[in-house]
Amino acid sequence: MNLVLAAEESAGLQILRALSRTRHRLVAVLASRPKPDGSGGAVWNAANSLGLEVRPAHLVRDPAFAGRLRAEHVDLLLNVHSLYVINAEVLAAPRFGAFNLHPGPLPRYAGLNAVSWAIYRGETQHGVTVHKMEPEIDTGPIAYQSFFSIDESDTALSVSLKCVKQGVPLMLWLLEVAASNPRAIPLRPQDASQREYFGAEIPRGGRVSWSSPASKVLNFIRACDYLPFRSPWGHPWTRLGEQEVAIIKAHRTNFLCDAPPGTVGGSTGEGILVASQDQWILVTKLKALGRHIRAAEILKEGDQLENES
Repeated sequence: MNLVLAAEESAGLQILRALSRTRHRLVAVLASRPKPDGSGGAVWNAANSLGLEVRPAHLVRDPAFAGRLRAEHVDLLLNVHSLYVINAEVLAAPRFGAFNLHPGPLPRYAGLNAVSWAIYRGETQHGVTVHKMEPEIDTGPIAYQSFFSIDESDTALSVSLKCVKQGVPLMLWLLEVAASNPRAIPLRPQDASQREYFGAEIPRGGRVSWSSPASKVLNFIRACDYLPFRSPWGHPWTRLGEQEVAIIKAHRTNFLCDAPPGTVGGSTGEGILVASQDQWILVTKLKALGRHIRAAEILKEGDQLENES
């Protein structure tokens, strides 16, 4: 089959490598160029090293690109974490359609940052979805889904890696079915009554509410934790006097507390205790003054962190 891949990030890179080992022809790869400082552009660089034709990612917005897909007799357009909304004419051009790998279980987690939202909301199960694309974002019929557990120790990065691990085989299976009998691709309409769409907003504007239960505070911190990579939500922040402090790493203690929320308690060998609504939270790593530091470098027993309910 003739394929076009629009892809970014680790998931896109793994799909690209997997596709390069199949019998199918990659007509073109659409990806972001490396930045002037040499960072980014992992998919672009990998496609070039494989001798593939690489085009700028934004071409998917251009209706004229549909003509190129038809001229090349493209069978499938595969979209993996691409940064652009694909034009309706481009979606309609491939012979068997365009399919997206979405890092969340549709229809409940449509839109952006599905992994972070799932952790923030305390989900214990997540999943990935391969669906046929329609002009409205994340609305097309579902071809394949896979589900997995979210553990209390999981971060946004580790759940994202689980999505990739589950999602790559789904996309490869889609190709095998499409190659042998495209009519056999299951296309289950989404239940619109179950749809939730998430935009670019960050919960609470990114502020920590120490008056929340410890589980909610820790879920927020884990939902933002993509280390060593940049988090789309940044990190939950609070204030110590006039100084803004971001919480990078923290852990549950299961020690009940009756101190006012945001109170800094004693230190341990690992970090500093901070009071939430119901338990002490062990804060180990912060970001302050533009750098990552150990919590004990700036938090002292008796300090009071700003608390907004």
